[in-house]
Amino acid sequence: MTQFAKKLRGILEKAGKLDTQKGDAMLAEAIAQKRPFTEVLVKKGVVTAPELIAHISRAANLPPIDLAKLQANKDVLGKIPRDIARDYVIYPIDQIGNIITVAVANPFDVLKLDDIRIITGCQLRAVVSTQEDIERALEKAYQGDGDSVGAILQSFDDKDVELKDVGGDEESTDMSAISDEESPVVKLVNKMILDACNAGASDIHIEPFEKKVIIRYRKDGCLSEAMTLPKRMQNNVTSRIKIMSKLDIAERRKPQDGKFQMKIGNKAIDFRVSILPVVWGEKTVFRILDSSNLALDIKSLGFEQSSMDDYLWACAQPYGMILVTGPTGSGKSTTLYSAVKHIAAPDINLVTVEDPVEYQLEGINQVPVNVKAGLTFSIALRSILRQDPDVVLLGEIRDQETLEIAVKAALTGHLVLSTLHTNDAPSTITRMVDMGMDPFMIASSTLMICAQRLGRKLCVHCKKRVELPPEALLRLGFTKADIKEPMELYAPVGCPKCNAGYKGRFAILETMRMTETVKRMVVEKAHIADIKKQALSEGMLTLRRCGLLNAARGKTSLEEIESITMAD
Repeated sequence: MTQFAKKLRGILEKAGKLDTQKGDAMLAEAIAQKRPFTEVLVKKGVVTAPELIAHISRAANLPPIDLAKLQANKDVLGKIPRDIARDYVIYPIDQIGNIITVAVANPFDVLKLDDIRIITGCQLRAVVSTQEDIERALEKAYQGDGDSVGAILQSFDDKDVELKDVGGDEESTDMSAISDEESPVVKLVNKMILDACNAGASDIHIEPFEKKVIIRYRKDGCLSEAMTLPKRMQNNVTSRIKIMSKLDIAERRKPQDGKFQMKIGNKAIDFRVSILPVVWGEKTVFRILDSSNLALDIKSLGFEQSSMDDYLWACAQPYGMILVTGPTGSGKSTTLYSAVKHIAAPDINLVTVEDPVEYQLEGINQVPVNVKAGLTFSIALRSILRQDPDVVLLGEIRDQETLEIAVKAALTGHLVLSTLHTNDAPSTITRMVDMGMDPFMIASSTLMICAQRLGRKLCVHCKKRVELPPEALLRLGFTKADIKEPMELYAPVGCPKCNAGYKGRFAILETMRMTETVKRMVVEKAHIADIKKQALSEGMLTLRRCGLLNAARGKTSLEEIESITMAD
């Protein structure tokens, strides 16, 4: 490691990226902390990972490669034992005839390359990557082995992961009740959860197939494969999760929903679990509810100024109904929680009805729906209205009865916040009419309808500037006035610090105020297209428009906006 680090330091000094004093300090830091010198260089901002690979490949006269974009070739992986590949930091990519292409972090160590030639009995064609990328690729590639679970758990310590009892009528699950035979499964599930939380994932998917079980994490809205388990572990893993969620272990024919809480480090994180029978077993999905990631400051949500003004205006009204619409996972709950936190005050009685209570808020009365016990949204809402509330947050309007009670509450002096599943703000009116609500009641009770989506932010480390002709911009939805203004349009690239060119997400909000003109059109049963046209003339920004404005500032890409919004 030291020889390669010194060689690399000389390469970067020659390229003008390092001076001797700074290089010595960073090399000493890497040795003291037992970290790769390349990792220290990238973290300190001396070079980016792509630049580092480019410098090494130029010095070694070998081509660079991006391992994140490659699929593992199982046949070639079998040519080099897993332990040797890890010790030598070499990743086998492909084989043509008697030549194997391998990615190496240190192309100058000819002795190691000779060892690999002897082991494989083949000639080598070396390409250059970083140690971090090779280790990541090896971890993912070799997890398909039947004995990979032992390797996965070998260096994992789950002493900071603890299952907590969240209460309820059921008896608490005792961790010590799990037999020694099942303890690797306990450790494996803990690792899966911990890795997902550390990666900032929002969901974990455990998907059974004919010969294997695939684990995928949803990060920044996109699913990516995290590990593969042997088929023989499928039932043990599912049973462990059922025990944690206090579900029926013997029931495998019906869907089941549950929840549990784990203490990870110093944080208590809630998990919502859904188990669904599929062809090859039971698919399990965790929703990770980490309240430490919840942005409760309404002004930090990053909406367009006019949308934020509309939202703050509606939250300041004494009564009426505010609806936030959008698909599952579009950030509706965060937006509503932020409104609740903004409205909450000592002189206001604020009550929520949720299924389930995703985040516990200090000083707020939160009612969890319990269908088995007969506590539905509509029943809970009826009871809450006898509790002298000022503001009511209703987790979701699912049926006609709940909608009718919510509308009547809004008409009788209460501020009601809730969600619906619709595509945009204007179409929510059609949805409410379809649910049996009279247009006059809709117009009288509703203050504002919002539609929300989450878009992925471009990675600031690797995004690249792009230029598009005016006709292409017009076709995407920009106006002629927009084109005259300076724009900062970028496209995703991809680097070790991001996920395919994106890192993090942001919200876009379409707000439609129920003005007197819009209310009159609703009562007169005007076509939804005419209502939308009127709202646009009054200043409503559509989802597509909000997205384009963010793309023009360089926050996201035009491709991302096209994928999450419809053209106006």
